[in-house]
Amino acid sequence: MTATFSAGKRTDVLHEMANAHFDILIIGGGITGAGIALDAASRGLKTALVEMQDFAAGTSSRSTKLIHGGLRYLKQFEVKMVAEVGRERAVVYENGPHVTTPEPMLLPIYKTGTFGRLSTSIGLMVYDRLAGVKYSERRRMLNARAVSDMEPLLRRQELLSGGLYVEYRTDDARLTIEVMKEAVSRGAQAINYVKADGFIKKDGKVVGIQATDQLDGRTCMLHADKVINASGPWVDRLRELDGSRQGKTLQLTKGIHLVFDGKRFPLRQAVYFDTPDGRMVFAVPRDGKTYVGTTDTVYKDDPAHPLIDDSDREYVLEAIRNMFPDVRVTAEDVESAWAGVRPLIHEEGKGPSEISRKDEVWVSRSGLITIAGGKLTGYRKMAEMVVDLAARQLEEETGRSAGPCITKRLPISGGDVGGSAGYAVYAERKIKDGVALGLERAVAERLVRTYGSNVDRLYARLSGLRGRSEVHGMPIELFLMASYAMEEEMAATPADFWVRRTGALFFRIGEVRQWKGAVAAYMSQVLHWTEEQASHYGEELDRLLSEVSFRR
Repeated sequence: MTATFSAGKRTDVLHEMANAHFDILIIGGGITGAGIALDAASRGLKTALVEMQDFAAGTSSRSTKLIHGGLRYLKQFEVKMVAEVGRERAVVYENGPHVTTPEPMLLPIYKTGTFGRLSTSIGLMVYDRLAGVKYSERRRMLNARAVSDMEPLLRRQELLSGGLYVEYRTDDARLTIEVMKEAVSRGAQAINYVKADGFIKKDGKVVGIQATDQLDGRTCMLHADKVINASGPWVDRLRELDGSRQGKTLQLTKGIHLVFDGKRFPLRQAVYFDTPDGRMVFAVPRDGKTYVGTTDTVYKDDPAHPLIDDSDREYVLEAIRNMFPDVRVTAEDVESAWAGVRPLIHEEGKGPSEISRKDEVWVSRSGLITIAGGKLTGYRKMAEMVVDLAARQLEEETGRSAGPCITKRLPISGGDVGGSAGYAVYAERKIKDGVALGLERAVAERLVRTYGSNVDRLYARLSGLRGRSEVHGMPIELFLMASYAMEEEMAATPADFWVRRTGALFFRIGEVRQWKGAVAAYMSQVLHWTEEQASHYGEELDRLLSEVSFRR
């Protein structure tokens, strides 16, 4: 069985999967499922994964896009979680510095705010120690003038002081894709748009799933010794299919983020601030934009399609007006936006913001292993815990043993750049390589920052695709990115490309509007869409464009 990650070969991949027997079959292609696939495959376990939407289409492309340790959870005395997740930030960074970047975070302290000067100083110090933060990135306390100098847009009235500490900014969807690609490169079989409809059982034990390809309607059965439910917001739906939805259940909450052009909201320093009702909100500058979020409200609608309502939008706008009064943003200023659903473990009597972000593993009587809760930052440790359990069971039941977990020091796809210490030098060298091939420096830099050590695979396509990009009327970088996304990242639709492979829907929405037709035409040619498919995928992208913008 040869692992491939090409959208054009999805049918072949599913056929191979249906004719194989796996050690581990994972349901769910978000960051948790991807992490489990990588951990299992790297231990030598025969691994398969199915995702009913695109990879990272759920929570894993709709987070705050920060690898952070959860400073606010110290307030809830979640010391163990803060320590473990905080230490994982550095691991995620080292294994993929092209998708994760240190982000100094400013926490302003106000006379009537939630945080006091002493409590913040102590809290940040404890946070640094728990998270094992290196000395150069440990917190600094600042006076009011230094805080205002660092971010002049902050409200000065009642400003007392502030704290500066380090979090890590990431592209959550690309992080997921890179982890999945590394799993595939190590032998895992992974496919998107394949939905688990039911479980196959033998003597009361789960031994596989019945599945349907959502793109062509074909059905199949996939078999494995261990089936892992890592489906995020859909965890309880699968437990219902298994007949094991009892005891603890999920509580879904919704969070939204608004994106502004940097000229309209020229934030130059990431800020973590409290709102009048005591919640915490991030404002982060990124690639010429500023994004702000998040809300935290109970959610009971379709987890595949959370929408931003007027109250969500107004809550974030009011938070901005309160903390950055001179910006005076309105709904018309929102350039893009996204909404996501958090799959938290229900705790009776607690509000959305009070519920723990801890993860738990549940094993049903049928043997179905379910992983629930957790945070983006902790995906690797969650995967290690789940695969440790599955490997122990496999050894007890079959006598076959798996190797130890090696992911702590395993670069993800694109991460072979010399670690965080060597990344800047590596990136500059590869940018120069791109310029030598005839690319503009800004184009080469975009490719290197997006793909890391995989950029050579895009450069290798350059000579053969340069003429074709002109025929299709596309900039060469978009043509390269679309080609690579289809052939090596299983991008099957325009939404896959514009949302999960590039993030352009959120941070380059003008580019999406300008080139969506050309990209769709190229994808249709390569993937042999029918007229009906081309129309459906075009309508899907247009709907997404309409949903993320409030401009009329």
